[in-house]
Order: sequence, then C-alpha cells, then structure tokens
Amino acid sequence: MSKLPLPMQNLIDQLEALPGIGPKSAMRMAMIMLRWPREKTRSLGQTILELRDNLCICSQCASLADCDPCDICSDPARDEEKLCVVSEWDSLLVMEESGFFRGRYLVLGGLLSPLDGIDSASLEFEKLRKVLGAGKVKELILALGTTLESETTGSFIKNLLAREFPGLTLTRLAQGIPLGSELKFMDKETLKQSMRYRQSI
Repeated sequence: MSKLPLPMQNLIDQLEALPGIGPKSAMRMAMIMLRWPREKTRSLGQTILELRDNLCICSQCASLADCDPCDICSDPARDEEKLCVVSEWDSLLVMEESGFFRGRYLVLGGLLSPLDGIDSASLEFEKLRKVLGAGKVKELILALGTTLESETTGSFIKNLLAREFPGLTLTRLAQGIPLGSELKFMDKETLKQSMRYRQSI
C-alpha cells in the first residue's frame, strides 16, 4: 500500500488534532485544500498567522480579545458587583448579543470532565479566585448550561465559594434552558428570561 506524501500526511495530522475532526474528515479537508488555487491556501495560512499574532486572552476575564484588558473588562459602565461565569468564549458572545447583561464575565475555558482529562487545573479557577479575592463581586452567576459537565462544574464552584468566599451570593440561570443544552445554542429570549429569573444555589 502506497504511503501518503509527507506534506499531505503532516497537514492531515494537524487537522486531525482539532476537536471533532477524525481521520476521514481531516483527509477530506486536506484534499479540498489541495484543489484550491495557490493564493487561497496562502491566504488561509496568513489568516491563521494573523489570528495568533493579533489576538490574545484577556488577563482579567480569560476571554478572547484583540487588546488586554478586553473591551468589556475596561468598560467603566459595567457592574463590577455581578460576575457571570461561562464555559467558553462563544457563550459570552451569545450573552453579549442578547444585550441584557451589563456585569462582567469570566471564561472558564471549558467544563470539568474527568473522563476527558479536564480537571480543575485545566480551567481558569485560579483566575476566578483572584477576581473574587479583589472583593468587588457580590453575586456570582453561573451560566454554564444544563449538561452533566455543567452540573459538575457548578457543584465545584459552589464548594469553592462555601470554603473560600462564604458571603458571596451564588445564582444560576433559571431552568427555562432545556436539560442537556449548551448555553451557546439558546435563543436570546430564553436566555434573557433565564437571566432575569435566575435562581439562588
């Protein structure tokens, strides 16, 4: 059986390392790119380089940004007493597009999932401790969805607050969100009502 040319194999290996991309999908994507005009593939490569050069992770909220601190963290009109914890940057985008939350955020960078090797050290809990330790936050709002991983992560945060920040109010979005759903897939009105009628934990 003939082997793939090394440049093609290298590309497939790198594509396959992306979340949700298996060997067949990686091969299909590599073949599509091979058929592209040279300028289109160069443009893709340049865009990836610029992504790494021009974007950063905000040192305060761990959100993806083009400046540090990000626009939300540097906005003096934001309510510093309310901190909304989301799992990923795209969940923050959904909240912001809805336009009803005017507090600050913290992006965990995922959810606890021991079976997938994602433990507390893999997420931004130290950053959360630092933000809460500054003493400005009065209410911590969990906007993590309703999956098993969301519930596990929420319980971890609840225990962390009980141990280290016992005076802090902990709430979560109301259960209008269907069981097993991720926040980023919610429509704006459901999300708005879930935030308005959030529940104490």
